Amino acid sequence: MTTVRDATFDVLRRYGLTTIFGNPGSTEVTLLTGLPDDLRFVLALHEGSVVGMATGWAIGHEAPALAVLHTTAGLGNAVGAIATARVNRVPLVILVGQQDRRHLALEPFLTGHLSGLAGDYPVRVDQPVRAQDVPGAVARAFHEATTFRGPALVVVPMDDWEAPFSGETVAAPARMVRPAGIRDDDLAPLVELLSGARSPAMVAGAGAGWDALVALAERLGCPVFQESFGGRAGFPQDHPQYAGVLPADRVRLREALAGHDVVLAVGAPVFRQYPYVPGPLVAAGTSVAVITDDPAEAHRSPADLAYLASPSAVCARLAALLPSSSPAAGRAPAPDIPEPPSAGRAPMADVPELPAAGRPLRAAHVLRELALRLPADTVLVEETPSSRPDLHRLVPARTPLGFLSAAMGGLGFAVPAAVGLRMALPDRPVVAVVGDGSALYGVHALWSATHYRAGALFVVLSNGRYAVMDRLADKQGGKAPWPPFTEVDMGGLARSLGCPARRVDSYDELTAALDEVLPSLAAREEPLLLDVTVTVDPDFQP
Repeated sequence: MTTVRDATFDVLRRYGLTTIFGNPGSTEVTLLTGLPDDLRFVLALHEGSVVGMATGWAIGHEAPALAVLHTTAGLGNAVGAIATARVNRVPLVILVGQQDRRHLALEPFLTGHLSGLAGDYPVRVDQPVRAQDVPGAVARAFHEATTFRGPALVVVPMDDWEAPFSGETVAAPARMVRPAGIRDDDLAPLVELLSGARSPAMVAGAGAGWDALVALAERLGCPVFQESFGGRAGFPQDHPQYAGVLPADRVRLREALAGHDVVLAVGAPVFRQYPYVPGPLVAAGTSVAVITDDPAEAHRSPADLAYLASPSAVCARLAALLPSSSPAAGRAPAPDIPEPPSAGRAPMADVPELPAAGRPLRAAHVLRELALRLPADTVLVEETPSSRPDLHRLVPARTPLGFLSAAMGGLGFAVPAAVGLRMALPDRPVVAVVGDGSALYGVHALWSATHYRAGALFVVLSNGRYAVMDRLADKQGGKAPWPPFTEVDMGGLARSLGCPARRVDSYDELTAALDEVLPSLAAREEPLLLDVTVTVDPDFQP
């Protein structure tokens, strides 16, 4: 007899969802026990790590990944990671276990009130009416996750997997084609706007395609900024036209974009900020256009002109359509574009002098030494809020995965995402640069890294405190009620989870460790955590 479980496994095979990230619970036993040999189960020790690893896997494969969560507890533990996946626009299919359908009305032990538990962050939540509707719901979740680039949930009662499935209709297409073309007539308003610009500028976001964006930027000869708080680098940061990361408050944003009469945001909203500051986003007389394939991003952007279309397709066609006689076309890079770091080298400017013997390292010292040694194809995952400005300045992204971060802003992304990325991209070096406060939110994933031979390097910048929160409290003018946590031993935690770790307290120890590990990182199977003691930069401002 063919069961719902059998039919669902066929759906998983059809869509390449053959790696299952999960932390098992009793409501998933009927699904997971005796998995066929072509389906692989990957264990994580906490549901935040389950979804975080699946997120990294999906980013690495550029396709949806599959996670399984255990009723209320599992979904509740994973909500933060689900929110991060949504804001980072990462497609996930998530199966959530539920109590036996036959006595759900009595709300037995482990019954979950699941439909709204993750709020609005899933792109879809489906609770199939019949057991026989589950395979179609999973197929539809794949399409929804792909189209809307976010997590799609399917809630499945535990007895559904053993129900018969014969001659049922699967309510989803076997194949979905999404044409990305756009007509030249539709682009005419944007061509007119850019052709008449005296001094255009571009803002690149995580949804931009590098090749097409570079072609358009070079055609315009304009500076290209990185969006604030983007989930990944939207433009090569060693390109002569790269102009740095946009400021995250309106006063400095207006200053950065001053003098540009047209600003084109590609694959980014207009414009993400952090502290509220009154006033307009751009100066009077500056026109703003946006190109995005995210409907919500387009709908909320205060732009003069918005395109809901493939950014890559639009940029490629724009580069061909802009007339060579236009003021913008063929313009040389503006003289105020800062000289970017050359490949493999970070600038010496603004890097503190090397610490004398016995003096502590700063994050900038660590990042400078990383930048000198990182291979060009390194996948770098960042989650160090107090050191992010230094990282942007000193470690340029030279590939689309050369900078990845949690666009949501919540902690717990980098460690599990790095594990999933390394599993998905076994031939590329993967480095996670993480603050110790951030690492504590995803430390469970180090066990999975060790068990599944995901040889990523975790560089933990340990200052024993929440430096961002301390500075925010200072700016607020009061005393912070939270203490430092200098007792935490990140290396000890890593070793307790089976992950090798080294303590780094000096510049010589740092350079020796990096010289040993980085040249062979792409081939490394054993993960390593470097617990690097750093002091807070006295000039740091969040």
